[in-house]
Amino acid sequence: MSRIPPLPVDEWSTEITDFFAGFRSSVASDSDDRPKGANLLGTLARYPGLAKPFITFNQHLLAGSSLSIRHREIMILRVANRRNCAYEYAQHVLLARSAGVTDSEIDDIALGSAATGWSPFESALLDATDELLNNGIITDGTWKVLSTEFDDKQFMDVVFTVGTYAMVAMALRSFGVELDDDLLSHFDEGEIRLGA
Repeated sequence: MSRIPPLPVDEWSTEITDFFAGFRSSVASDSDDRPKGANLLGTLARYPGLAKPFITFNQHLLAGSSLSIRHREIMILRVANRRNCAYEYAQHVLLARSAGVTDSEIDDIALGSAATGWSPFESALLDATDELLNNGIITDGTWKVLSTEFDDKQFMDVVFTVGTYAMVAMALRSFGVELDDDLLSHFDEGEIRLGA
């Protein structure tokens, strides 16, 4: 049940409509049928003074990050699972699939690094996500494994990606943002499931 109902699209100001259109085009995928995110954006449209700076920052994570899309989406899906956020999970399953993450891997994200089949590096990436969520710090052992491939910018993007999407999950759940019909249309009934 929505606690902060999304502002209907036809009530968005021209300024926020243009701003959201610019954001969507900057993070566009190859798919024309991608969900519009009207419930999330409509909720944010109620507070343009917050929406615009937040979306501008989030645009970096989705379009300017030093991380591969695969690594970014593995972390975001782990956050969505840990925070039990169906909206975030569904949106990012679609992004993960388009980045080549398999459905089996998506299912394994719920198990974290305990799932078999992850490379040592991706297992450490899942551990880093859990460590940030649990204690707010990547442990030395995990940092050492990730440093075999990551530079300083990538480590910064890891921390800000996990932190941002943990916050987004809190907002989505607290505000009661409901799954959009065009998002649900990409899934079979009961396919959106969280947890191990």
